[in-house]
Amino acid sequence: MARQSPQRPDADEPELDDTTEPAADEVDADRSAAARALWDELRIDPVEIALPAGTGLTLRAYRPARELTPTDVTERDEEDPFLARRQVVEAEEDEEVVILDEEFAALSAEDEEERREGRQRAEAEEEEDEEAEEAAGDEEVPVFLSQRGRLLLFKTPESLVSFIRSGAPNDLSQLDSWSELSERVEPADIAPLDEDTYELDLVVENLRGGHDTWDPTLLIEAGEIARDVAYALRLPAVLDMLSAGSSLDDLDEALRATVNGGIGGFLGRRRLKKIGAQTASLGWRTIVGKISAVVDWRD
Repeated sequence: MARQSPQRPDADEPELDDTTEPAADEVDADRSAAARALWDELRIDPVEIALPAGTGLTLRAYRPARELTPTDVTERDEEDPFLARRQVVEAEEDEEVVILDEEFAALSAEDEEERREGRQRAEAEEEEDEEAEEAAGDEEVPVFLSQRGRLLLFKTPESLVSFIRSGAPNDLSQLDSWSELSERVEPADIAPLDEDTYELDLVVENLRGGHDTWDPTLLIEAGEIARDVAYALRLPAVLDMLSAGSSLDDLDEALRATVNGGIGGFLGRRRLKKIGAQTASLGWRTIVGKISAVVDWRD
């Protein structure tokens, strides 16, 4: 039997290429994984914040409080005439109290036993304060890409990366990983995770819609970023509005309970019904306004 010669491929048919390039989605996945590895290694994250004036990109990190120097708000607060006047009044009141205390101490005839007990109490309280300060120093706190009490927001990844590489002073430059970030970061790396994307521009409108339209995820995440910004940018009024026991903190706890479900979720929904929509929306409008006032937009 004659041997059959092997079939040759048709000249019109393309030959299979074993060196086919990876699909675009595979390339994007690899790039995303590499970017995520960069942020995880340096312990800094890109963040996206939407405000009424627009949406901007910035950076955030968490470090022990003892390792950070707080942002300097002197220049920012001097620009606020109402705040500056309030500080002068408070300083005058403090001075008056000191004078009164000195006069009272001079005129008062306390026996030695009372003075000794007072010193002992003061020493005990001082030890407690030192222990509390030491514990607070170990707590991780937020720090943002900010300067002189202002949050720096960038409209594009390119402008953010350009600033990082510029060597311009900012509050994140005190981190030991900052110099490495400035050498390695690329615009493609600026891709915030979903949990690092915040829509403060939608909060007030959502609250105005009434209890049935409230978005728990939106509002809970808004509370998280507002607390972080208020702490890092030294906004005591915002921290007070969101502090434990406040009406907005009650709103936050009730929303978290509804998300968790179960009997707690049922009780959380009942608590939400008792929170005034107007009060909540007005409170959040104030918070968003105060945060917007300390933003420095960079294009």
